[in-house]
Amino acid sequence: MSSENEQSADQGAGADGSGAGAPEQLALIRETVRRAKVPRAKPRTWRGAALAERLPVARVLVNKGVLHLDQFFDYAVPAELDAEAQPGVRVRVRFGAGRRNVQGGRREGGGLIDGFIVERRAESDYQGALAALAYVVSPEPVLGPELLALSRAVADRYAGSLADVLQLAVPPRNGRAESRPSPEPLPPPPPPEPGTWERYGQGPAFLRALAEGGAPRAVWTALPGPHWPAEIARAVAATLSSGRGALVVVPDGRAAGRVDAALTEVLGTGRHALLTADSGPEKRYRQWLAVRRGSVRAVVGTRAAMFAPVRDLGLVAVWDDGDASHSDTNAPFPHVREVLELRAAQGRCAFLLGGLSCTVEAAQLVESGWALPLLADREQLRRAAPLIRTVGDGELARDGAARSARLPSLAWQTVRDGLRTGPVLVQVPRRGYAPRLACERCRTPARCRHCAGPLEAPDQQDLNCAWCGQAEPAWQCAECGSNRLRAQIVGARRTAEELGRAFPAVPVRTSGRDHILDAVPAAPALVVSTPGAEPVAEGGYAAALLLDGWAMLGRPDLRAGEEALRRWTAAGALVRGQDEGGTVVIVAEPTLRPVQALVRWDPAGFARRELADRAELRFPPVSRMASVTGPAEALASFLDTAALPPEAEILGPVPVPSTEPGRPRRPTDAPVGESWERVLIRVVPGRGAALAGALKAAQAARTAKGGGEQVRIRIDPPDIG
Repeated sequence: MSSENEQSADQGAGADGSGAGAPEQLALIRETVRRAKVPRAKPRTWRGAALAERLPVARVLVNKGVLHLDQFFDYAVPAELDAEAQPGVRVRVRFGAGRRNVQGGRREGGGLIDGFIVERRAESDYQGALAALAYVVSPEPVLGPELLALSRAVADRYAGSLADVLQLAVPPRNGRAESRPSPEPLPPPPPPEPGTWERYGQGPAFLRALAEGGAPRAVWTALPGPHWPAEIARAVAATLSSGRGALVVVPDGRAAGRVDAALTEVLGTGRHALLTADSGPEKRYRQWLAVRRGSVRAVVGTRAAMFAPVRDLGLVAVWDDGDASHSDTNAPFPHVREVLELRAAQGRCAFLLGGLSCTVEAAQLVESGWALPLLADREQLRRAAPLIRTVGDGELARDGAARSARLPSLAWQTVRDGLRTGPVLVQVPRRGYAPRLACERCRTPARCRHCAGPLEAPDQQDLNCAWCGQAEPAWQCAECGSNRLRAQIVGARRTAEELGRAFPAVPVRTSGRDHILDAVPAAPALVVSTPGAEPVAEGGYAAALLLDGWAMLGRPDLRAGEEALRRWTAAGALVRGQDEGGTVVIVAEPTLRPVQALVRWDPAGFARRELADRAELRFPPVSRMASVTGPAEALASFLDTAALPPEAEILGPVPVPSTEPGRPRRPTDAPVGESWERVLIRVVPGRGAALAGALKAAQAARTAKGGGEQVRIRIDPPDIG
């Protein structure tokens, strides 16, 4: 007997231990013996257990990310699991049992693995014996039909597996969060007033379309200043007023916090959820469940929130789509912008792509007519944007202050004037103290004579090679013969020290990867920051210095100009408008296209010109491209077996840089000590799906043979060199 039956038998005896309750006890024993003759269900195999009378087959997506197993598998549903084994719930199943391992009509063996039930069926397409569901992890349905369809579309677009996408789309389970009920949904709010949307020609019309249940699609180039979080919040409020849901994805937690505060101010509490990694697993999953259950209809979050299961989705919005954080670092490497485009197309909802700058992909959406531009006129822009002044190589060569202290006279004067009325921002392209060195006269990089590695002088000590570590006591430039050095890019800490000596009565604060400031007060101060870590100043910065602009433009990357302009506009947008005396000084050659775009504050025009150049060169986003990396032999074998579209063009192979010891490995880097190569495969527009399908099929075939793991596929890589 089981322990439960033994306890029941003891309770059936008389209180004094006599046989007063003998008839009842005898009946209980007979019932226990009768039940013992029925085979008990075994949780691992359910051998001999009865199946569900209705829909006894469950179609399951198992959590196996390998491509050749990217399909659904049928399992038998025991009768005891019939009520809980509903579509969308998490289950555990046995996977990997051979066809010969069949006992009592059930396949047994294999290892336990997680999965999701996607469908209940009356019959299976598989003719052999089925394994039974091991158990239901939780009766909470977390995978709905809409999320499943979106995940399948993302997997197909990026040549990945559905299981890998669901790893990104569905957060890990937290039992405590599941056990708590979600609050009742609040009624829709009233339509908001346009507010600062009136500064844009079509802004009020865009809000009206959202409030009336429409699905407008817009590329929004936001005006500089602090108003963009409130403008996003008003767009969300307009969507909620129509009885629909809204989803906003931003690049980092700081931006999410600003939009969260704006939503609370516009909507009040209880109408939206914040999904960021900083929330912690339990709180994040509780918020996600509230969205899944329909308790809240608005979501703001970082990258993983792009899959948030918002009910009756009416608006998807992404802010600053050029930020690298929007590209997932896990296979199959989806990008937030592309995923939200899929959601807008599948759900027929509104789409808003906003930013202070404009990416080439955003310009293409406007050029193709898929979205309309949402811009302010030049008069509004003139009032909102700061005055931009440039310092080029010619001015630097004639400026004694620049030669002796690296900062030109115009920059010193701007800092001095700005500190009279508020804080001054100084953007430096990198953190740290003393990076690479170059000849002071001709700017030729200083290289080691032994290994050609870059020379450095950590903490202003003797010269050393950053690669081999050998000292270089008597360096001389091989180009001009000079023996004087200068820092190519002086880091944030070194810049803060220089400014602290020049302005001893002014506090100097730094913001970078190790310590990022969210905000600074309006009092005079020098704020030295790396790109992307600039804190918001109360009332705006009085001035800003953008140092070493040539270093950002000189990166060997197709997006160098676009990325530099994005970083500059993000910093300049924190400065007060020109009418309030705000000034930005950029140290870069003024004739360069990105610098001219900053002077005119015309990121959309710059993106259009970049798009025209990409079209001439047949580079993304005009064409579709895939990057395939791996060891030379594996890469060659993969290309031989891949049935690429006839018009596919292969560029390469070229060597892939290896990860430096002690540094985190990027998705595009080769493992430490290994030599990898990369090819780029390009197809014409409209053939991207065929390219992704061919690469996925070739990878699945290699994986099935045990030789596909070493080759990596990335569709539309953000960095192609």
